[in-house]
Amino acid sequence: MTKEQAKVRQQTKQIINGFGRKRKNLIPILQKVQGRLGYLPREAMLEIAQFLDIPDIDVYSVATFYNQFRFNPPGKHSIRVCLGTACHMKGGYITLDAWKRRLGIDRGETTADREFDLDTVACVGCCAMAPVTVVDNKPQAKVEPTKVDGILLSFELERKKNNGESQ
Repeated sequence: MTKEQAKVRQQTKQIINGFGRKRKNLIPILQKVQGRLGYLPREAMLEIAQFLDIPDIDVYSVATFYNQFRFNPPGKHSIRVCLGTACHMKGGYITLDAWKRRLGIDRGETTADREFDLDTVACVGCCAMAPVTVVDNKPQAKVEPTKVDGILLSFELERKKNNGESQ
């Protein structure tokens, strides 16, 4: 077991010790662990299964059933592409494809440098601005593939500025 895996197991133990060992606590435990770690690593789910004395697959089955749970660490920046009706009709899937190509990841994944994570949402309530991408909880209007490049460029410029690099 690596140091990181041991750390995850230790943090998970600290969280679950506040719960009773009843199966009905599974979802609240999963929520609490994800709230603390930002996602549900394999080691955490194994620790939860052991604590509740249930098969590992039962923990995994419940966690994968609900879309609130994530299995990859979150990125520093969150990218959520709206695929609600208006965004779908205005090219939401084209926008999603652009993000996937530019970041080199699929939805539900995080870039290797943990800078960005990508996912979809059903609707953000900004239909007049379709297609919408929510970047770090801020809706961006009319995000077409060329605007994806602009958003990523702004992150790159900000990173360079913060690192004192010249452009």
